[in-house]
Amino acid sequence: MKIGIVSGEISGDTLGAGLIRELKVFYPDAHFVGIGGEKMIAEGLDSLFPQDRLAVVGIVEPLKRLPELLSIRKQLYLYFTQHKFDVFIGIDSPDFNTSLEEKLRKTNIKTVHYVSPSVWAWRQGRIKKISRAVDLMLTLLPFENAIYEKHGIPVKFVGHPLADKFPLENDDEADKKALKALLDKKQIPCDTSRPILACLPGSRASEVNLIGPVLWQSIKECMGTVKNLQVIVPAANSARREQIEAQLKEHPDLPVSVVDGFSHEIMAASDGVLLASGTTALEAMLLKKPMVVVCKIAPLSYYLILSLLKVPYLSLPNLLANKLLVPELIQKDATVENITKDVLDMLSSPNKHIKKFTELHQSLMANADVESAKAIHNLLSEKHNA
Repeated sequence: MKIGIVSGEISGDTLGAGLIRELKVFYPDAHFVGIGGEKMIAEGLDSLFPQDRLAVVGIVEPLKRLPELLSIRKQLYLYFTQHKFDVFIGIDSPDFNTSLEEKLRKTNIKTVHYVSPSVWAWRQGRIKKISRAVDLMLTLLPFENAIYEKHGIPVKFVGHPLADKFPLENDDEADKKALKALLDKKQIPCDTSRPILACLPGSRASEVNLIGPVLWQSIKECMGTVKNLQVIVPAANSARREQIEAQLKEHPDLPVSVVDGFSHEIMAASDGVLLASGTTALEAMLLKKPMVVVCKIAPLSYYLILSLLKVPYLSLPNLLANKLLVPELIQKDATVENITKDVLDMLSSPNKHIKKFTELHQSLMANADVESAKAIHNLLSEKHNA
């Protein structure tokens, strides 16, 4: 069995690793080839290109890298068709993956898209291309199936793998002890009797460039009010750590600890999370942590997206709840004054949404790794029985 799989995001690397692990139950001798990160590679993926080459966000930004992205996509297409792959699985990265899926499907390679593009939120015309491109759509969120069923696209809700991995109830004391032990080994001071703010400015260079400066200034303001506040920044990777540390040199008097990785452990032990919009907001929700969500992208991309947006919220907790549960500070609203106010409010009422976050957590639990692998196995069984 030859299985092509492409993930262009760090969050997709986690999904892909779990999927590969469960697919090996059905196909123990399968050959997995494509693009992925460290977790997928550890599960046996032969990654033909570095994952971060696909990590671009917005509408305008990918145009700057278009020749490289087109070249990668062409090379993948040739590889999968020349080696007669059985199935291709695109994980998220919809603009890149659905075009590849559409071309591969014409060559009789089965195609699966894992993580629904946000066609329910914006650019709804994409549903026509998706209909041509995919044999099966795997969705993570319960409200996503309706649009695919309406257009006759085979779809299965598998839940979110992170919902299966995070406990429904937190043990705050144990989480704080675990973080202290972890940071002690790294010789990073951590006093669990003081409030902890986790700050995650994003996994992409463009995010950190735009969001980082306003976050550091906001944190400085917060520390002026909450004198014993600790701030810990789990960097997504070594490149982001270097970028964050370079920005923090502009604030030599700001006592912020930057750590390589361990975002889940740091968020779990925190009293609140200040984060860039994305999967991290879902992770904070699953950890039942209050949060302030910040989003800043290139102005042209923002105004193009705004003109196409069909939903009132940006962050997943608010979309799932269909109401404003957590603050969203977007573009011009992401000011030092607004961020500081919302962070201080958050730290003053840390247990505000625990009950609702728990309900939303339960709605996403469906054993996603196993169910997605089963759905792909069923699709391939239909192909071989045809």
